[in-house]
Amino acid sequence: MIAPTPVSSLVHSSTLVTAGIYLLIRYVNLLDFNYKNYIILISRLTILFAGLVANFELDLKKVVAYSTLRQLGFIIRILSIGSTELVFLHLFIHAIFKSLIFICVGRYIHYIYSNQDIRIYYGIYYIYPIKRIILIFSILRLCGFPFLVGYYSKDLIIEIFFFRKIIYFSIINLIIGTIFTVSYSFRIILVLTRKFLI
Repeated sequence: MIAPTPVSSLVHSSTLVTAGIYLLIRYVNLLDFNYKNYIILISRLTILFAGLVANFELDLKKVVAYSTLRQLGFIIRILSIGSTELVFLHLFIHAIFKSLIFICVGRYIHYIYSNQDIRIYYGIYYIYPIKRIILIFSILRLCGFPFLVGYYSKDLIIEIFFFRKIIYFSIINLIIGTIFTVSYSFRIILVLTRKFLI
């Protein structure tokens, strides 16, 4: 996370994540079965650890970066069941709204004189009205709030996992990862909307 936040927006949401997942979509048929098992194992661990670390991180930019890492593991999990169209849909949703989150967070960091500690951001929601609407709706879309665009892709993904004959550990991993997403997303929203630190 040494790059400035607008560069992080480009790198995390557009260049690295999108290009890497797109290459995996294109060449998924060329991967050996043993490599697919390793990729699935790494994506499961990524979902759990990135979500867990994002819940306890105090650096705002790192919370968004760990969120990107967790979504990357989630997208790879979708790819493991062979649904490339659904991967592509979720990849576009993630790229658009994660770049909006990074740009808003970058502006907030600029306003607070490059301080990224999340405890300083209490009440910034009330100062910048346009950015707060963009940031809150982007966070809600990515965590799958009902009737927003992320809800339709995540609900479909979880529904596909439930209808397939998959190990219970895999489904529990997916549900815990989704709960982690909702918890750190609402943590950011609560920090931005609370007027002072209690």
